[in-house]
Amino acid sequence: MKRILHLDMDAFFASVEQADNPELRGRPVIVGGRERGVVSACSYEARKFGVRSAMPTAEARRRCPHGVFLPGRMGRYQEVSQRIMAILDDFSPLVERASVDEAYLDITGMEGLFESPARLAAALKQAIRDQTGLACSIGIAPVKFLAKIASDYDKPDGLFILKAEHIPEFLQTLPIERIPGVGKKGLERLRLLNITFASDVQRYSRDFWIARCGKWGEALYERGHGRGSDRVETGHEPKSESAENTFEGDTTDRDLLCRWLLLHAERVSRNLRRSAVAGRTVTLKVKFADFQQITRSKTFATPTSSTERIFRTAGELLDELNLKKAVRLIGVGVSKLDGASRQLVLLEEEPDEKQGRLDAALDGIREKYGGDSLVRGRLFDFT
Repeated sequence: MKRILHLDMDAFFASVEQADNPELRGRPVIVGGRERGVVSACSYEARKFGVRSAMPTAEARRRCPHGVFLPGRMGRYQEVSQRIMAILDDFSPLVERASVDEAYLDITGMEGLFESPARLAAALKQAIRDQTGLACSIGIAPVKFLAKIASDYDKPDGLFILKAEHIPEFLQTLPIERIPGVGKKGLERLRLLNITFASDVQRYSRDFWIARCGKWGEALYERGHGRGSDRVETGHEPKSESAENTFEGDTTDRDLLCRWLLLHAERVSRNLRRSAVAGRTVTLKVKFADFQQITRSKTFATPTSSTERIFRTAGELLDELNLKKAVRLIGVGVSKLDGASRQLVLLEEEPDEKQGRLDAALDGIREKYGGDSLVRGRLFDFT
């Protein structure tokens, strides 16, 4: 029987802000708080006032007017995430990064090093706290979906271990909506069948669920019996990398738009280099005040992860647009990714090779001293 560990960082974005700025600790912090946006994350102090992720910012301000609203620093969150993922590699050779603040580890057979899953989890939590100042919650179970549910059972700073022999009892009191994949519409359909808990799914056969709900029904049947994937996928390759922002006020200021393009190009290119990949297609995304959205792309013969080249290309695509309407959102993406190699760099123009050395030097300094240790002059005091 396998042992799968799911790690979930507690209120990740907000916790990073509190760790970086001690004055924010103990205060209700709300990240993503642009007037027309939605909440990306919030601290547990803010949750006491009913603030939740994906809530409109206006509603969050109504519920928590004294909260600290921050625009968010995705580059910083990615930086801390990379540090956490590096820590996980010390605890298992099989790590699957599920998102910026979640991961699965296969810890089967690791008892010889840590004596028990509980001791391993405690050591992992302490390592993350020592190196980042952040808390996480951990769930351990024989399959991935149950491990994910378990990690949410004792938040924050929780640990919940579900043993195989306890799964039938656990399913009897597990609300059906806690099963991944059961959304609002699915829940309404299940309520018509008097399905309240996960174990209630067992009242009907596999054929019944397939006939009624297709593949989703078959997956639900398996999970209702506590069965699911126990395979930790370590080889996921990113298909694209992107960054975007929504303005607090619509704008036609091209200089402002270009400064945001540079900031996005830095974030995207740095993440590409961290993943040792490069892309051939640069895409500019623009959403206007009337919510019309357009994209423009350019594809190169050879891949790039150069900040300057990505920024220059996005700027050229912007120059081709006739901005008759104010801009609400702007973003940059890079796709058609491939493993970065020295051979690819040599095939590009010489300025890209020089820029590559500069990018590598900047990356090294920022890794050592923090993402905000070096700022381009054009972005000084920006955002």
